[in-house]
Amino acid sequence: MTLEELKKLAGITGQQQSTGENMSVTATNLRKKERKLGLKPGDPDWFKLWFSRPFMTGVPKFRGRKKK
Repeated sequence: MTLEELKKLAGITGQQQSTGENMSVTATNLRKKERKLGLKPGDPDWFKLWFSRPFMTGVPKFRGRKKK
């Protein structure tokens, strides 16, 4: 087995795959949504917002922070 065949089987093609997202635009939109929902770092919904993968699992549902 050659090195090129091993690379192909391992998924190493030399080309980077892109999701087509601009990270800065995505982060700005997440921060705006965070403010709108009143989420604070450490809240369960905050983790859902920042660490979800909507293109894999769908858009998460949020309950929002209760104002006192």
